[in-house]
Amino acid sequence: QVQLVESGGGLVQAGGSLRLSCAASGRTFSSYAMGWFRQAPGKEREFVAAISWSGVNTDYSDSVKGRFTISRDNAKNTVYLQMNSLKPEDTAVYYCAAGYSGSYSPHSYDYWGQGTQVTVSS
Repeated sequence: QVQLVESGGGLVQAGGSLRLSCAASGRTFSSYAMGWFRQAPGKEREFVAAISWSGVNTDYSDSVKGRFTISRDNAKNTVYLQMNSLKPEDTAVYYCAAGYSGSYSPHSYDYWGQGTQVTVSS
């Protein structure tokens, strides 16, 4: 069992930066790939970024590639999402998730956090 708690969301102006954190409980955190997803009002949950259990492999959606960076610290049981050059269209609730495959599909993840709101004003 893994419990995930996101933090770091907030209100930022376009062009600004935020860093999201996702703290995991449990001793098996380093066994899981981790993903970040987001969901805007009236839209489906969409993939943002994923990182392998070791941190060696990462992947990003085209919409955030070059602006967002996912990383993890297995010693701290934490995964991060550094978000730079934020745009109003990045506004959403951001969720972290843990799973074994680290794929684009939310169905591949077994555990989810409660989400943190990110709002980017124009």
